[in-house]
Amino acid sequence: MTDAGRATPDWVGQYLGQLGTERRLSSHTTSAYRRDLHQLALLAGGCDWAALGHDDIRRFSARLHAQGLSPRSIARKLSSWRGFFAWLSGQLPLAANPVDAVRAPRRPKALPKALSVDDAVHLVSSAAHPLAQPGPAELCNRAMFELMYSSGLRVSELTGLDLVYAKGGPGQPGSLGWLDLDAREVLVTGKGNKMRTVPVGTHAIEALAAWLAVRPPARDGSGALFLSARATRISPRVLQLRLKAHARLVGTAVDVHPHVLRHSFASHLLQSSGDLRAVQDMLGHASISSTQVYTALDFQHLAAVYDKAHPRAKSK
Repeated sequence: MTDAGRATPDWVGQYLGQLGTERRLSSHTTSAYRRDLHQLALLAGGCDWAALGHDDIRRFSARLHAQGLSPRSIARKLSSWRGFFAWLSGQLPLAANPVDAVRAPRRPKALPKALSVDDAVHLVSSAAHPLAQPGPAELCNRAMFELMYSSGLRVSELTGLDLVYAKGGPGQPGSLGWLDLDAREVLVTGKGNKMRTVPVGTHAIEALAAWLAVRPPARDGSGALFLSARATRISPRVLQLRLKAHARLVGTAVDVHPHVLRHSFASHLLQSSGDLRAVQDMLGHASISSTQVYTALDFQHLAAVYDKAHPRAKSK
């Protein structure tokens, strides 16, 4: 074992000096590199830098994960180590960078936010101004929010809906989605240009009928179901802003965006039916794995009920 190859602070010190002088990194960033490389030296236990291989780095990463370090933090350390060995390869005859192809543990997939049933119903059914007669804008909002929660539509699918199917003409596309009020369903074109039919609930049908009774003609000549204040097809951004404003007015405690209603639809439908395949079809997911995330939400609901209701679950 040579002094040049031994895991001593010399190589680390030289590398950190290069970061500060040549790359002009801040002292804060350099300190973070120093901590990461010090931890690598401890994990290596005095082994020659040149003797470390991919298996060693994988073992170090697994040890950090077992100690409770987050995947994000491990990924940052691996990045620091990779840069160090890339530099060291110009100082020592390394067979390869031992950190290359080593990945941090997967980050746990964040569960989508979903409202409780009571909160979702309150959000979509409450009037923004309960003492006033609802105008066209509020009737349009209520129809959009009820339909989104009733049928689990993506925001692009909802804003792309037409009143009825239009075949289209030369240079003009036909309808990508439309409402069939008599059949109580909507037909939408989702990701991958896959068309699906989704049922519409009674409350959404009532809200849609109220909106259609006052809907003005579209100024842009389109057959858009939902219109902006300028009587043109409503955009996803305007829908998002309207939903946020409505949620604040009716006192919803959490930040609400359109996808929250889609998540709530899926979670509540799964809680009631237990039919994962049916939820997959209604959401338009190509893979069942995309829908299985809602089983975790369902388990959270069951766990909360258990903790609240089971006599042996309560702490003394």
